[in-house]
Amino acid sequence: MPDLERRLAVSGHLARLEESRQVPGSWTLYVDGTPQSHVELDRPDWLGFEYVRRIGHAVDLVRPEGQPITAVHLGGGALTLPRYVAATRPGSRQQVVELESDLVEFVREHLPLPRGAQVRVRHGDAREVLAKLPGGLDGAVDIAIVDIFSGARTPAHVTSAEFYGLVSPRLAPGGILAVNVADGAGLGFARSQAATLAHVFGHLAIAADTSMLKGRRFGNVVMYASHDELPFGGMPRRLASDPAPAKLVDGEELRRFIAGAPVVTDATAVPSPPPARSVFLSKPGG
Repeated sequence: MPDLERRLAVSGHLARLEESRQVPGSWTLYVDGTPQSHVELDRPDWLGFEYVRRIGHAVDLVRPEGQPITAVHLGGGALTLPRYVAATRPGSRQQVVELESDLVEFVREHLPLPRGAQVRVRHGDAREVLAKLPGGLDGAVDIAIVDIFSGARTPAHVTSAEFYGLVSPRLAPGGILAVNVADGAGLGFARSQAATLAHVFGHLAIAADTSMLKGRRFGNVVMYASHDELPFGGMPRRLASDPAPAKLVDGEELRRFIAGAPVVTDATAVPSPPPARSVFLSKPGG
């Protein structure tokens, strides 16, 4: 089967959808050669990528099981997590902010959203659109997800305390901000992102596999921030039982992880570090 491709107007990156030969209906979205999203059309409640599963656990725990929520997704990709929220929490209200409008069109053309999913897509830069979201979302968002990449890197302007300060007033009591952070050896970028989130929010925890936490390889660290205590009594068990087990880090262990890393401001922000191309030579499984 030939690959489905589209050149994106804003970035110039090439978006490509590829269906698994082993599992029909199992699709991966690549942008600029980087695997960005995985979708199971017949199983929207199943999350394939490791870091997406870790965000999905926060979706599961933020409110009682099955209760509709209000979600804001900064970064659309293949709309994997909006599909998950719609499947596991019917009746949820969702807003997706995506810079590449033709990426959304491309995805929805070939991987349509489930019928009945209440997902509104807003086009534009995540930071600019976030500042202009309806006032009715102030103090109303149960979960906000930041998963923003241009190719394989997160742009600098969505990594600062000022940016996270725009998310802060949107969260409902008990609401959670989940951030996907990509980093490599030494974890300098991830440590500074943790320091920044801890500066803006009163409660923070992070999740990653142990080799990643030791700075041995490039990968993803998922960070969870809230103004209130995180409802994560069941999170360690969920992370440990995943196909790719991970560890929850909080409290004193998290303070040691941050270890004096600087808070990122607009004046000091830099993009996330680029991965070596070899990181993506093995395609993700279905």
